[in-house]
Amino acid sequence: MAESKYSKYLVRKPVYETGPPDRTIKGRQMPTMTYMSNALVPGSNMYIEFGWIWDIPEPNPHVFEHAHDFNEIVIHYGGDPDNPEDLGGEIEFCVGSQPLVFDTTTALFVPKGVKHGPLTWKKFKKPHIELAMMLGAGSIEEGWSRSGISTPQEGITQKTGDIDYENYLVRKPVREVGVGAVGSLKGRQVPSMTYMSNALVPGCNTYIEFSWIWDMPEPNPHIHEHSHEYDEIVLHIGSDPNNPENLGGELEYVVGGDPLVFDTTTALFVPKGVKHGPLTWKRVDRPHLEMAIILGTGDFAQASPGRSKSE
Repeated sequence: MAESKYSKYLVRKPVYETGPPDRTIKGRQMPTMTYMSNALVPGSNMYIEFGWIWDIPEPNPHVFEHAHDFNEIVIHYGGDPDNPEDLGGEIEFCVGSQPLVFDTTTALFVPKGVKHGPLTWKKFKKPHIELAMMLGAGSIEEGWSRSGISTPQEGITQKTGDIDYENYLVRKPVREVGVGAVGSLKGRQVPSMTYMSNALVPGCNTYIEFSWIWDMPEPNPHIHEHSHEYDEIVLHIGSDPNNPENLGGELEYVVGGDPLVFDTTTALFVPKGVKHGPLTWKRVDRPHLEMAIILGTGDFAQASPGRSKSE
């Protein structure tokens, strides 16, 4: 059978390129895993990398005060599918020279030009993931080369202005997608957790929701063919910190009418207007995470016109 023309949109294996080239960092996955870039999916104009934190990183901090030419979203999420809002540690992240301390799964929107860092782990209980996405940048060079992220500084810049960057940090999700399916959908977290939208962070035109799959979903499939007026990225992320590329299951995702089958941690770029679905689980060996990122809109109704939140 000929390979699907949509295979070029599915990243089955990451590139290991993000991390300080001249330092060793203990206690975390380094280099991290790049799962979306223009090199991996030409024209995506999105850079996504993530990695596991196994212990208090050393040195700590190793992410210093820096800024980007693009908007960024940073997600720290816990690896416990039974308690998904528990981060498994405590972190202090300075944004605009304002310390933000959190111990729950969080999403942070950082507008372009805003200095952020250092990022310091205060406590560690269990493994968790740090995920960074650079909106509009398609390469590590565009996103980080001039940022100064790996350059140690003495202290941080003094805060100026009256912006409260707490308003850019989402500490607790909204449960809105799949709300009508409670009690009728088994094997997965429902409703899912919305961690970024215009309602949560005004001005952030990116919609992000994710949930854990614990077992073979029932019914299966429950995600059917649909399309969006915006580009979308769908991540399926494994939960084994010792084997992060292993998804822990096997899925078939039909894109443009062609079935794509995978059993590794993946990222799928779906251009606007392209029909995708159904999504069918063939096997579930261990819990894994499904994350949907709708680019260019911060509202579910805009992202999925004609589709109810109960689907």
